[in-house]
Amino acid sequence: MEMLTRVDGEGGQRVVDALADVSPELAHQVVAWGFGEVYSRPGLPPRDRQLVTLGMLTALGGCEPQLEVHVNAALNVGLSPEEIVEALLHSAVYCGFPKALNATFVAKKVFGERGLLPVGEPATGAPAAA
Repeated sequence: MEMLTRVDGEGGQRVVDALADVSPELAHQVVAWGFGEVYSRPGLPPRDRQLVTLGMLTALGGCEPQLEVHVNAALNVGLSPEEIVEALLHSAVYCGFPKALNATFVAKKVFGERGLLPVGEPATGAPAAA
């Protein structure tokens, strides 16, 4: 529960609470296995795990409620809005524009709720004008 709270904050608790009357075992597995076993492993820091999670949820599509939780989680573990936007832009190459757009609109909603709009653009890598 400590890792779930550290990463997902209130969003994680809302998921656990929402499952209480339908599948408390699924809630237990999310906490015990997902966060107690996997997220707690030392091989990747939480911010990297969130980048991977954002990419996978974007690739799957249809995971907008989970993306909302994990965009918040990504911010909670130190990713900037610009890094999240860049990761979602990068996903368009591999997942397609519709999935990248849907994920980006979820991120925009979260950024708006957290007072983080507008998001600044990272450098494009284009050479500076001489």
